[in-house]
Amino acid sequence: MAERKPAPSEMKMPEELRVDRAAVEKWLLTEVIEKLKRWSPPYCQRLFQEDDLIELCYRAREAFWRDNTMLTVEAPIKVCGDIHGQYEDLLAIFDIAGWPPATRYLFLGDYVDRGPFSLECISMLIALMLAYPDKIFLLRGNHESRPVNMQYSVRLYETFQTVFYVMPLCAVISNRIMCMHGGISEDLSDLKQLERIERPCDIPDIGVIADLTWADPDDKVTGYVESPRGAARIFGKDALEAFCKQHQLELIARAHQVVQDGFLFFGDRMLVTIFSAPFYCGQFDNSGAIMDVDRDLKISFHVFRPELIKKRSEFIAEGATNTSDKANPDGAATGAPPPANASRATTPL
Repeated sequence: MAERKPAPSEMKMPEELRVDRAAVEKWLLTEVIEKLKRWSPPYCQRLFQEDDLIELCYRAREAFWRDNTMLTVEAPIKVCGDIHGQYEDLLAIFDIAGWPPATRYLFLGDYVDRGPFSLECISMLIALMLAYPDKIFLLRGNHESRPVNMQYSVRLYETFQTVFYVMPLCAVISNRIMCMHGGISEDLSDLKQLERIERPCDIPDIGVIADLTWADPDDKVTGYVESPRGAARIFGKDALEAFCKQHQLELIARAHQVVQDGFLFFGDRMLVTIFSAPFYCGQFDNSGAIMDVDRDLKISFHVFRPELIKKRSEFIAEGATNTSDKANPDGAATGAPPPANASRATTPL
């Protein structure tokens, strides 16, 4: 068997770090993060050797394996929806809302596919999670699955599958806000059921895992109904109310659907959809948003208008400002967007 060639970062590693594994890991992660911060097209493969990315995957898999299927996190924290390979927008979010470790984040999945820079998105988020494990948390979306992300080399593709297959499926913030990519599940009668989910696993078409990653709310249905997507179910307001009452929750925060204003409430504000990829795929005129949960569990939203999302260099040069913008009862931000990079909508939980 051929000996693995050292990656460039390994070849220039300071000798004093070689004897300290913790220092080696910190040094490698810092290099990955700093390289990705200085990113410009084209493509992550040219920033790193494939072996570097595979090593990053191995470390991430170990970290996710140690996590529970349902994470328990505390406020304050910012919650982000779909990113879908829109790496410049991911960097803009961090530039405006704050970089870890100063700011804590929970991402709800769908980091890859659709946008042009999936590899950059997942690599940056994994590196940040590994560097600051108590500051950034990553959940699995329906696109972190074998059938929907075939854009890597075969070797990278297979390695990323080993990461996706062990990612957590949901999180609860301060015992009151449950977060997932898709939606609630009729089959989840007790949250302790999540502890019995065996990982690694793919995402099936039906059942708890499918619902947590694929399910959608629908105000036209009652209870739970088979989804037109062909996977999981859709659920009505009555099902949402029963689920929150049963599990003593005050809010469900999920992603998975493009919403015009970046966030949208459902079911008497018991559920909110968050979508963080503005001008999605270059085809939708949607805003992106992130949800800010403060220590008292009051929530507000940073809303990023598509016409105001600029290249990252322009964000840094201009700085970021936040202005107050009330949310209407349906969850859409009202009023004209301010002449700034982001608006802020505040709403009580």
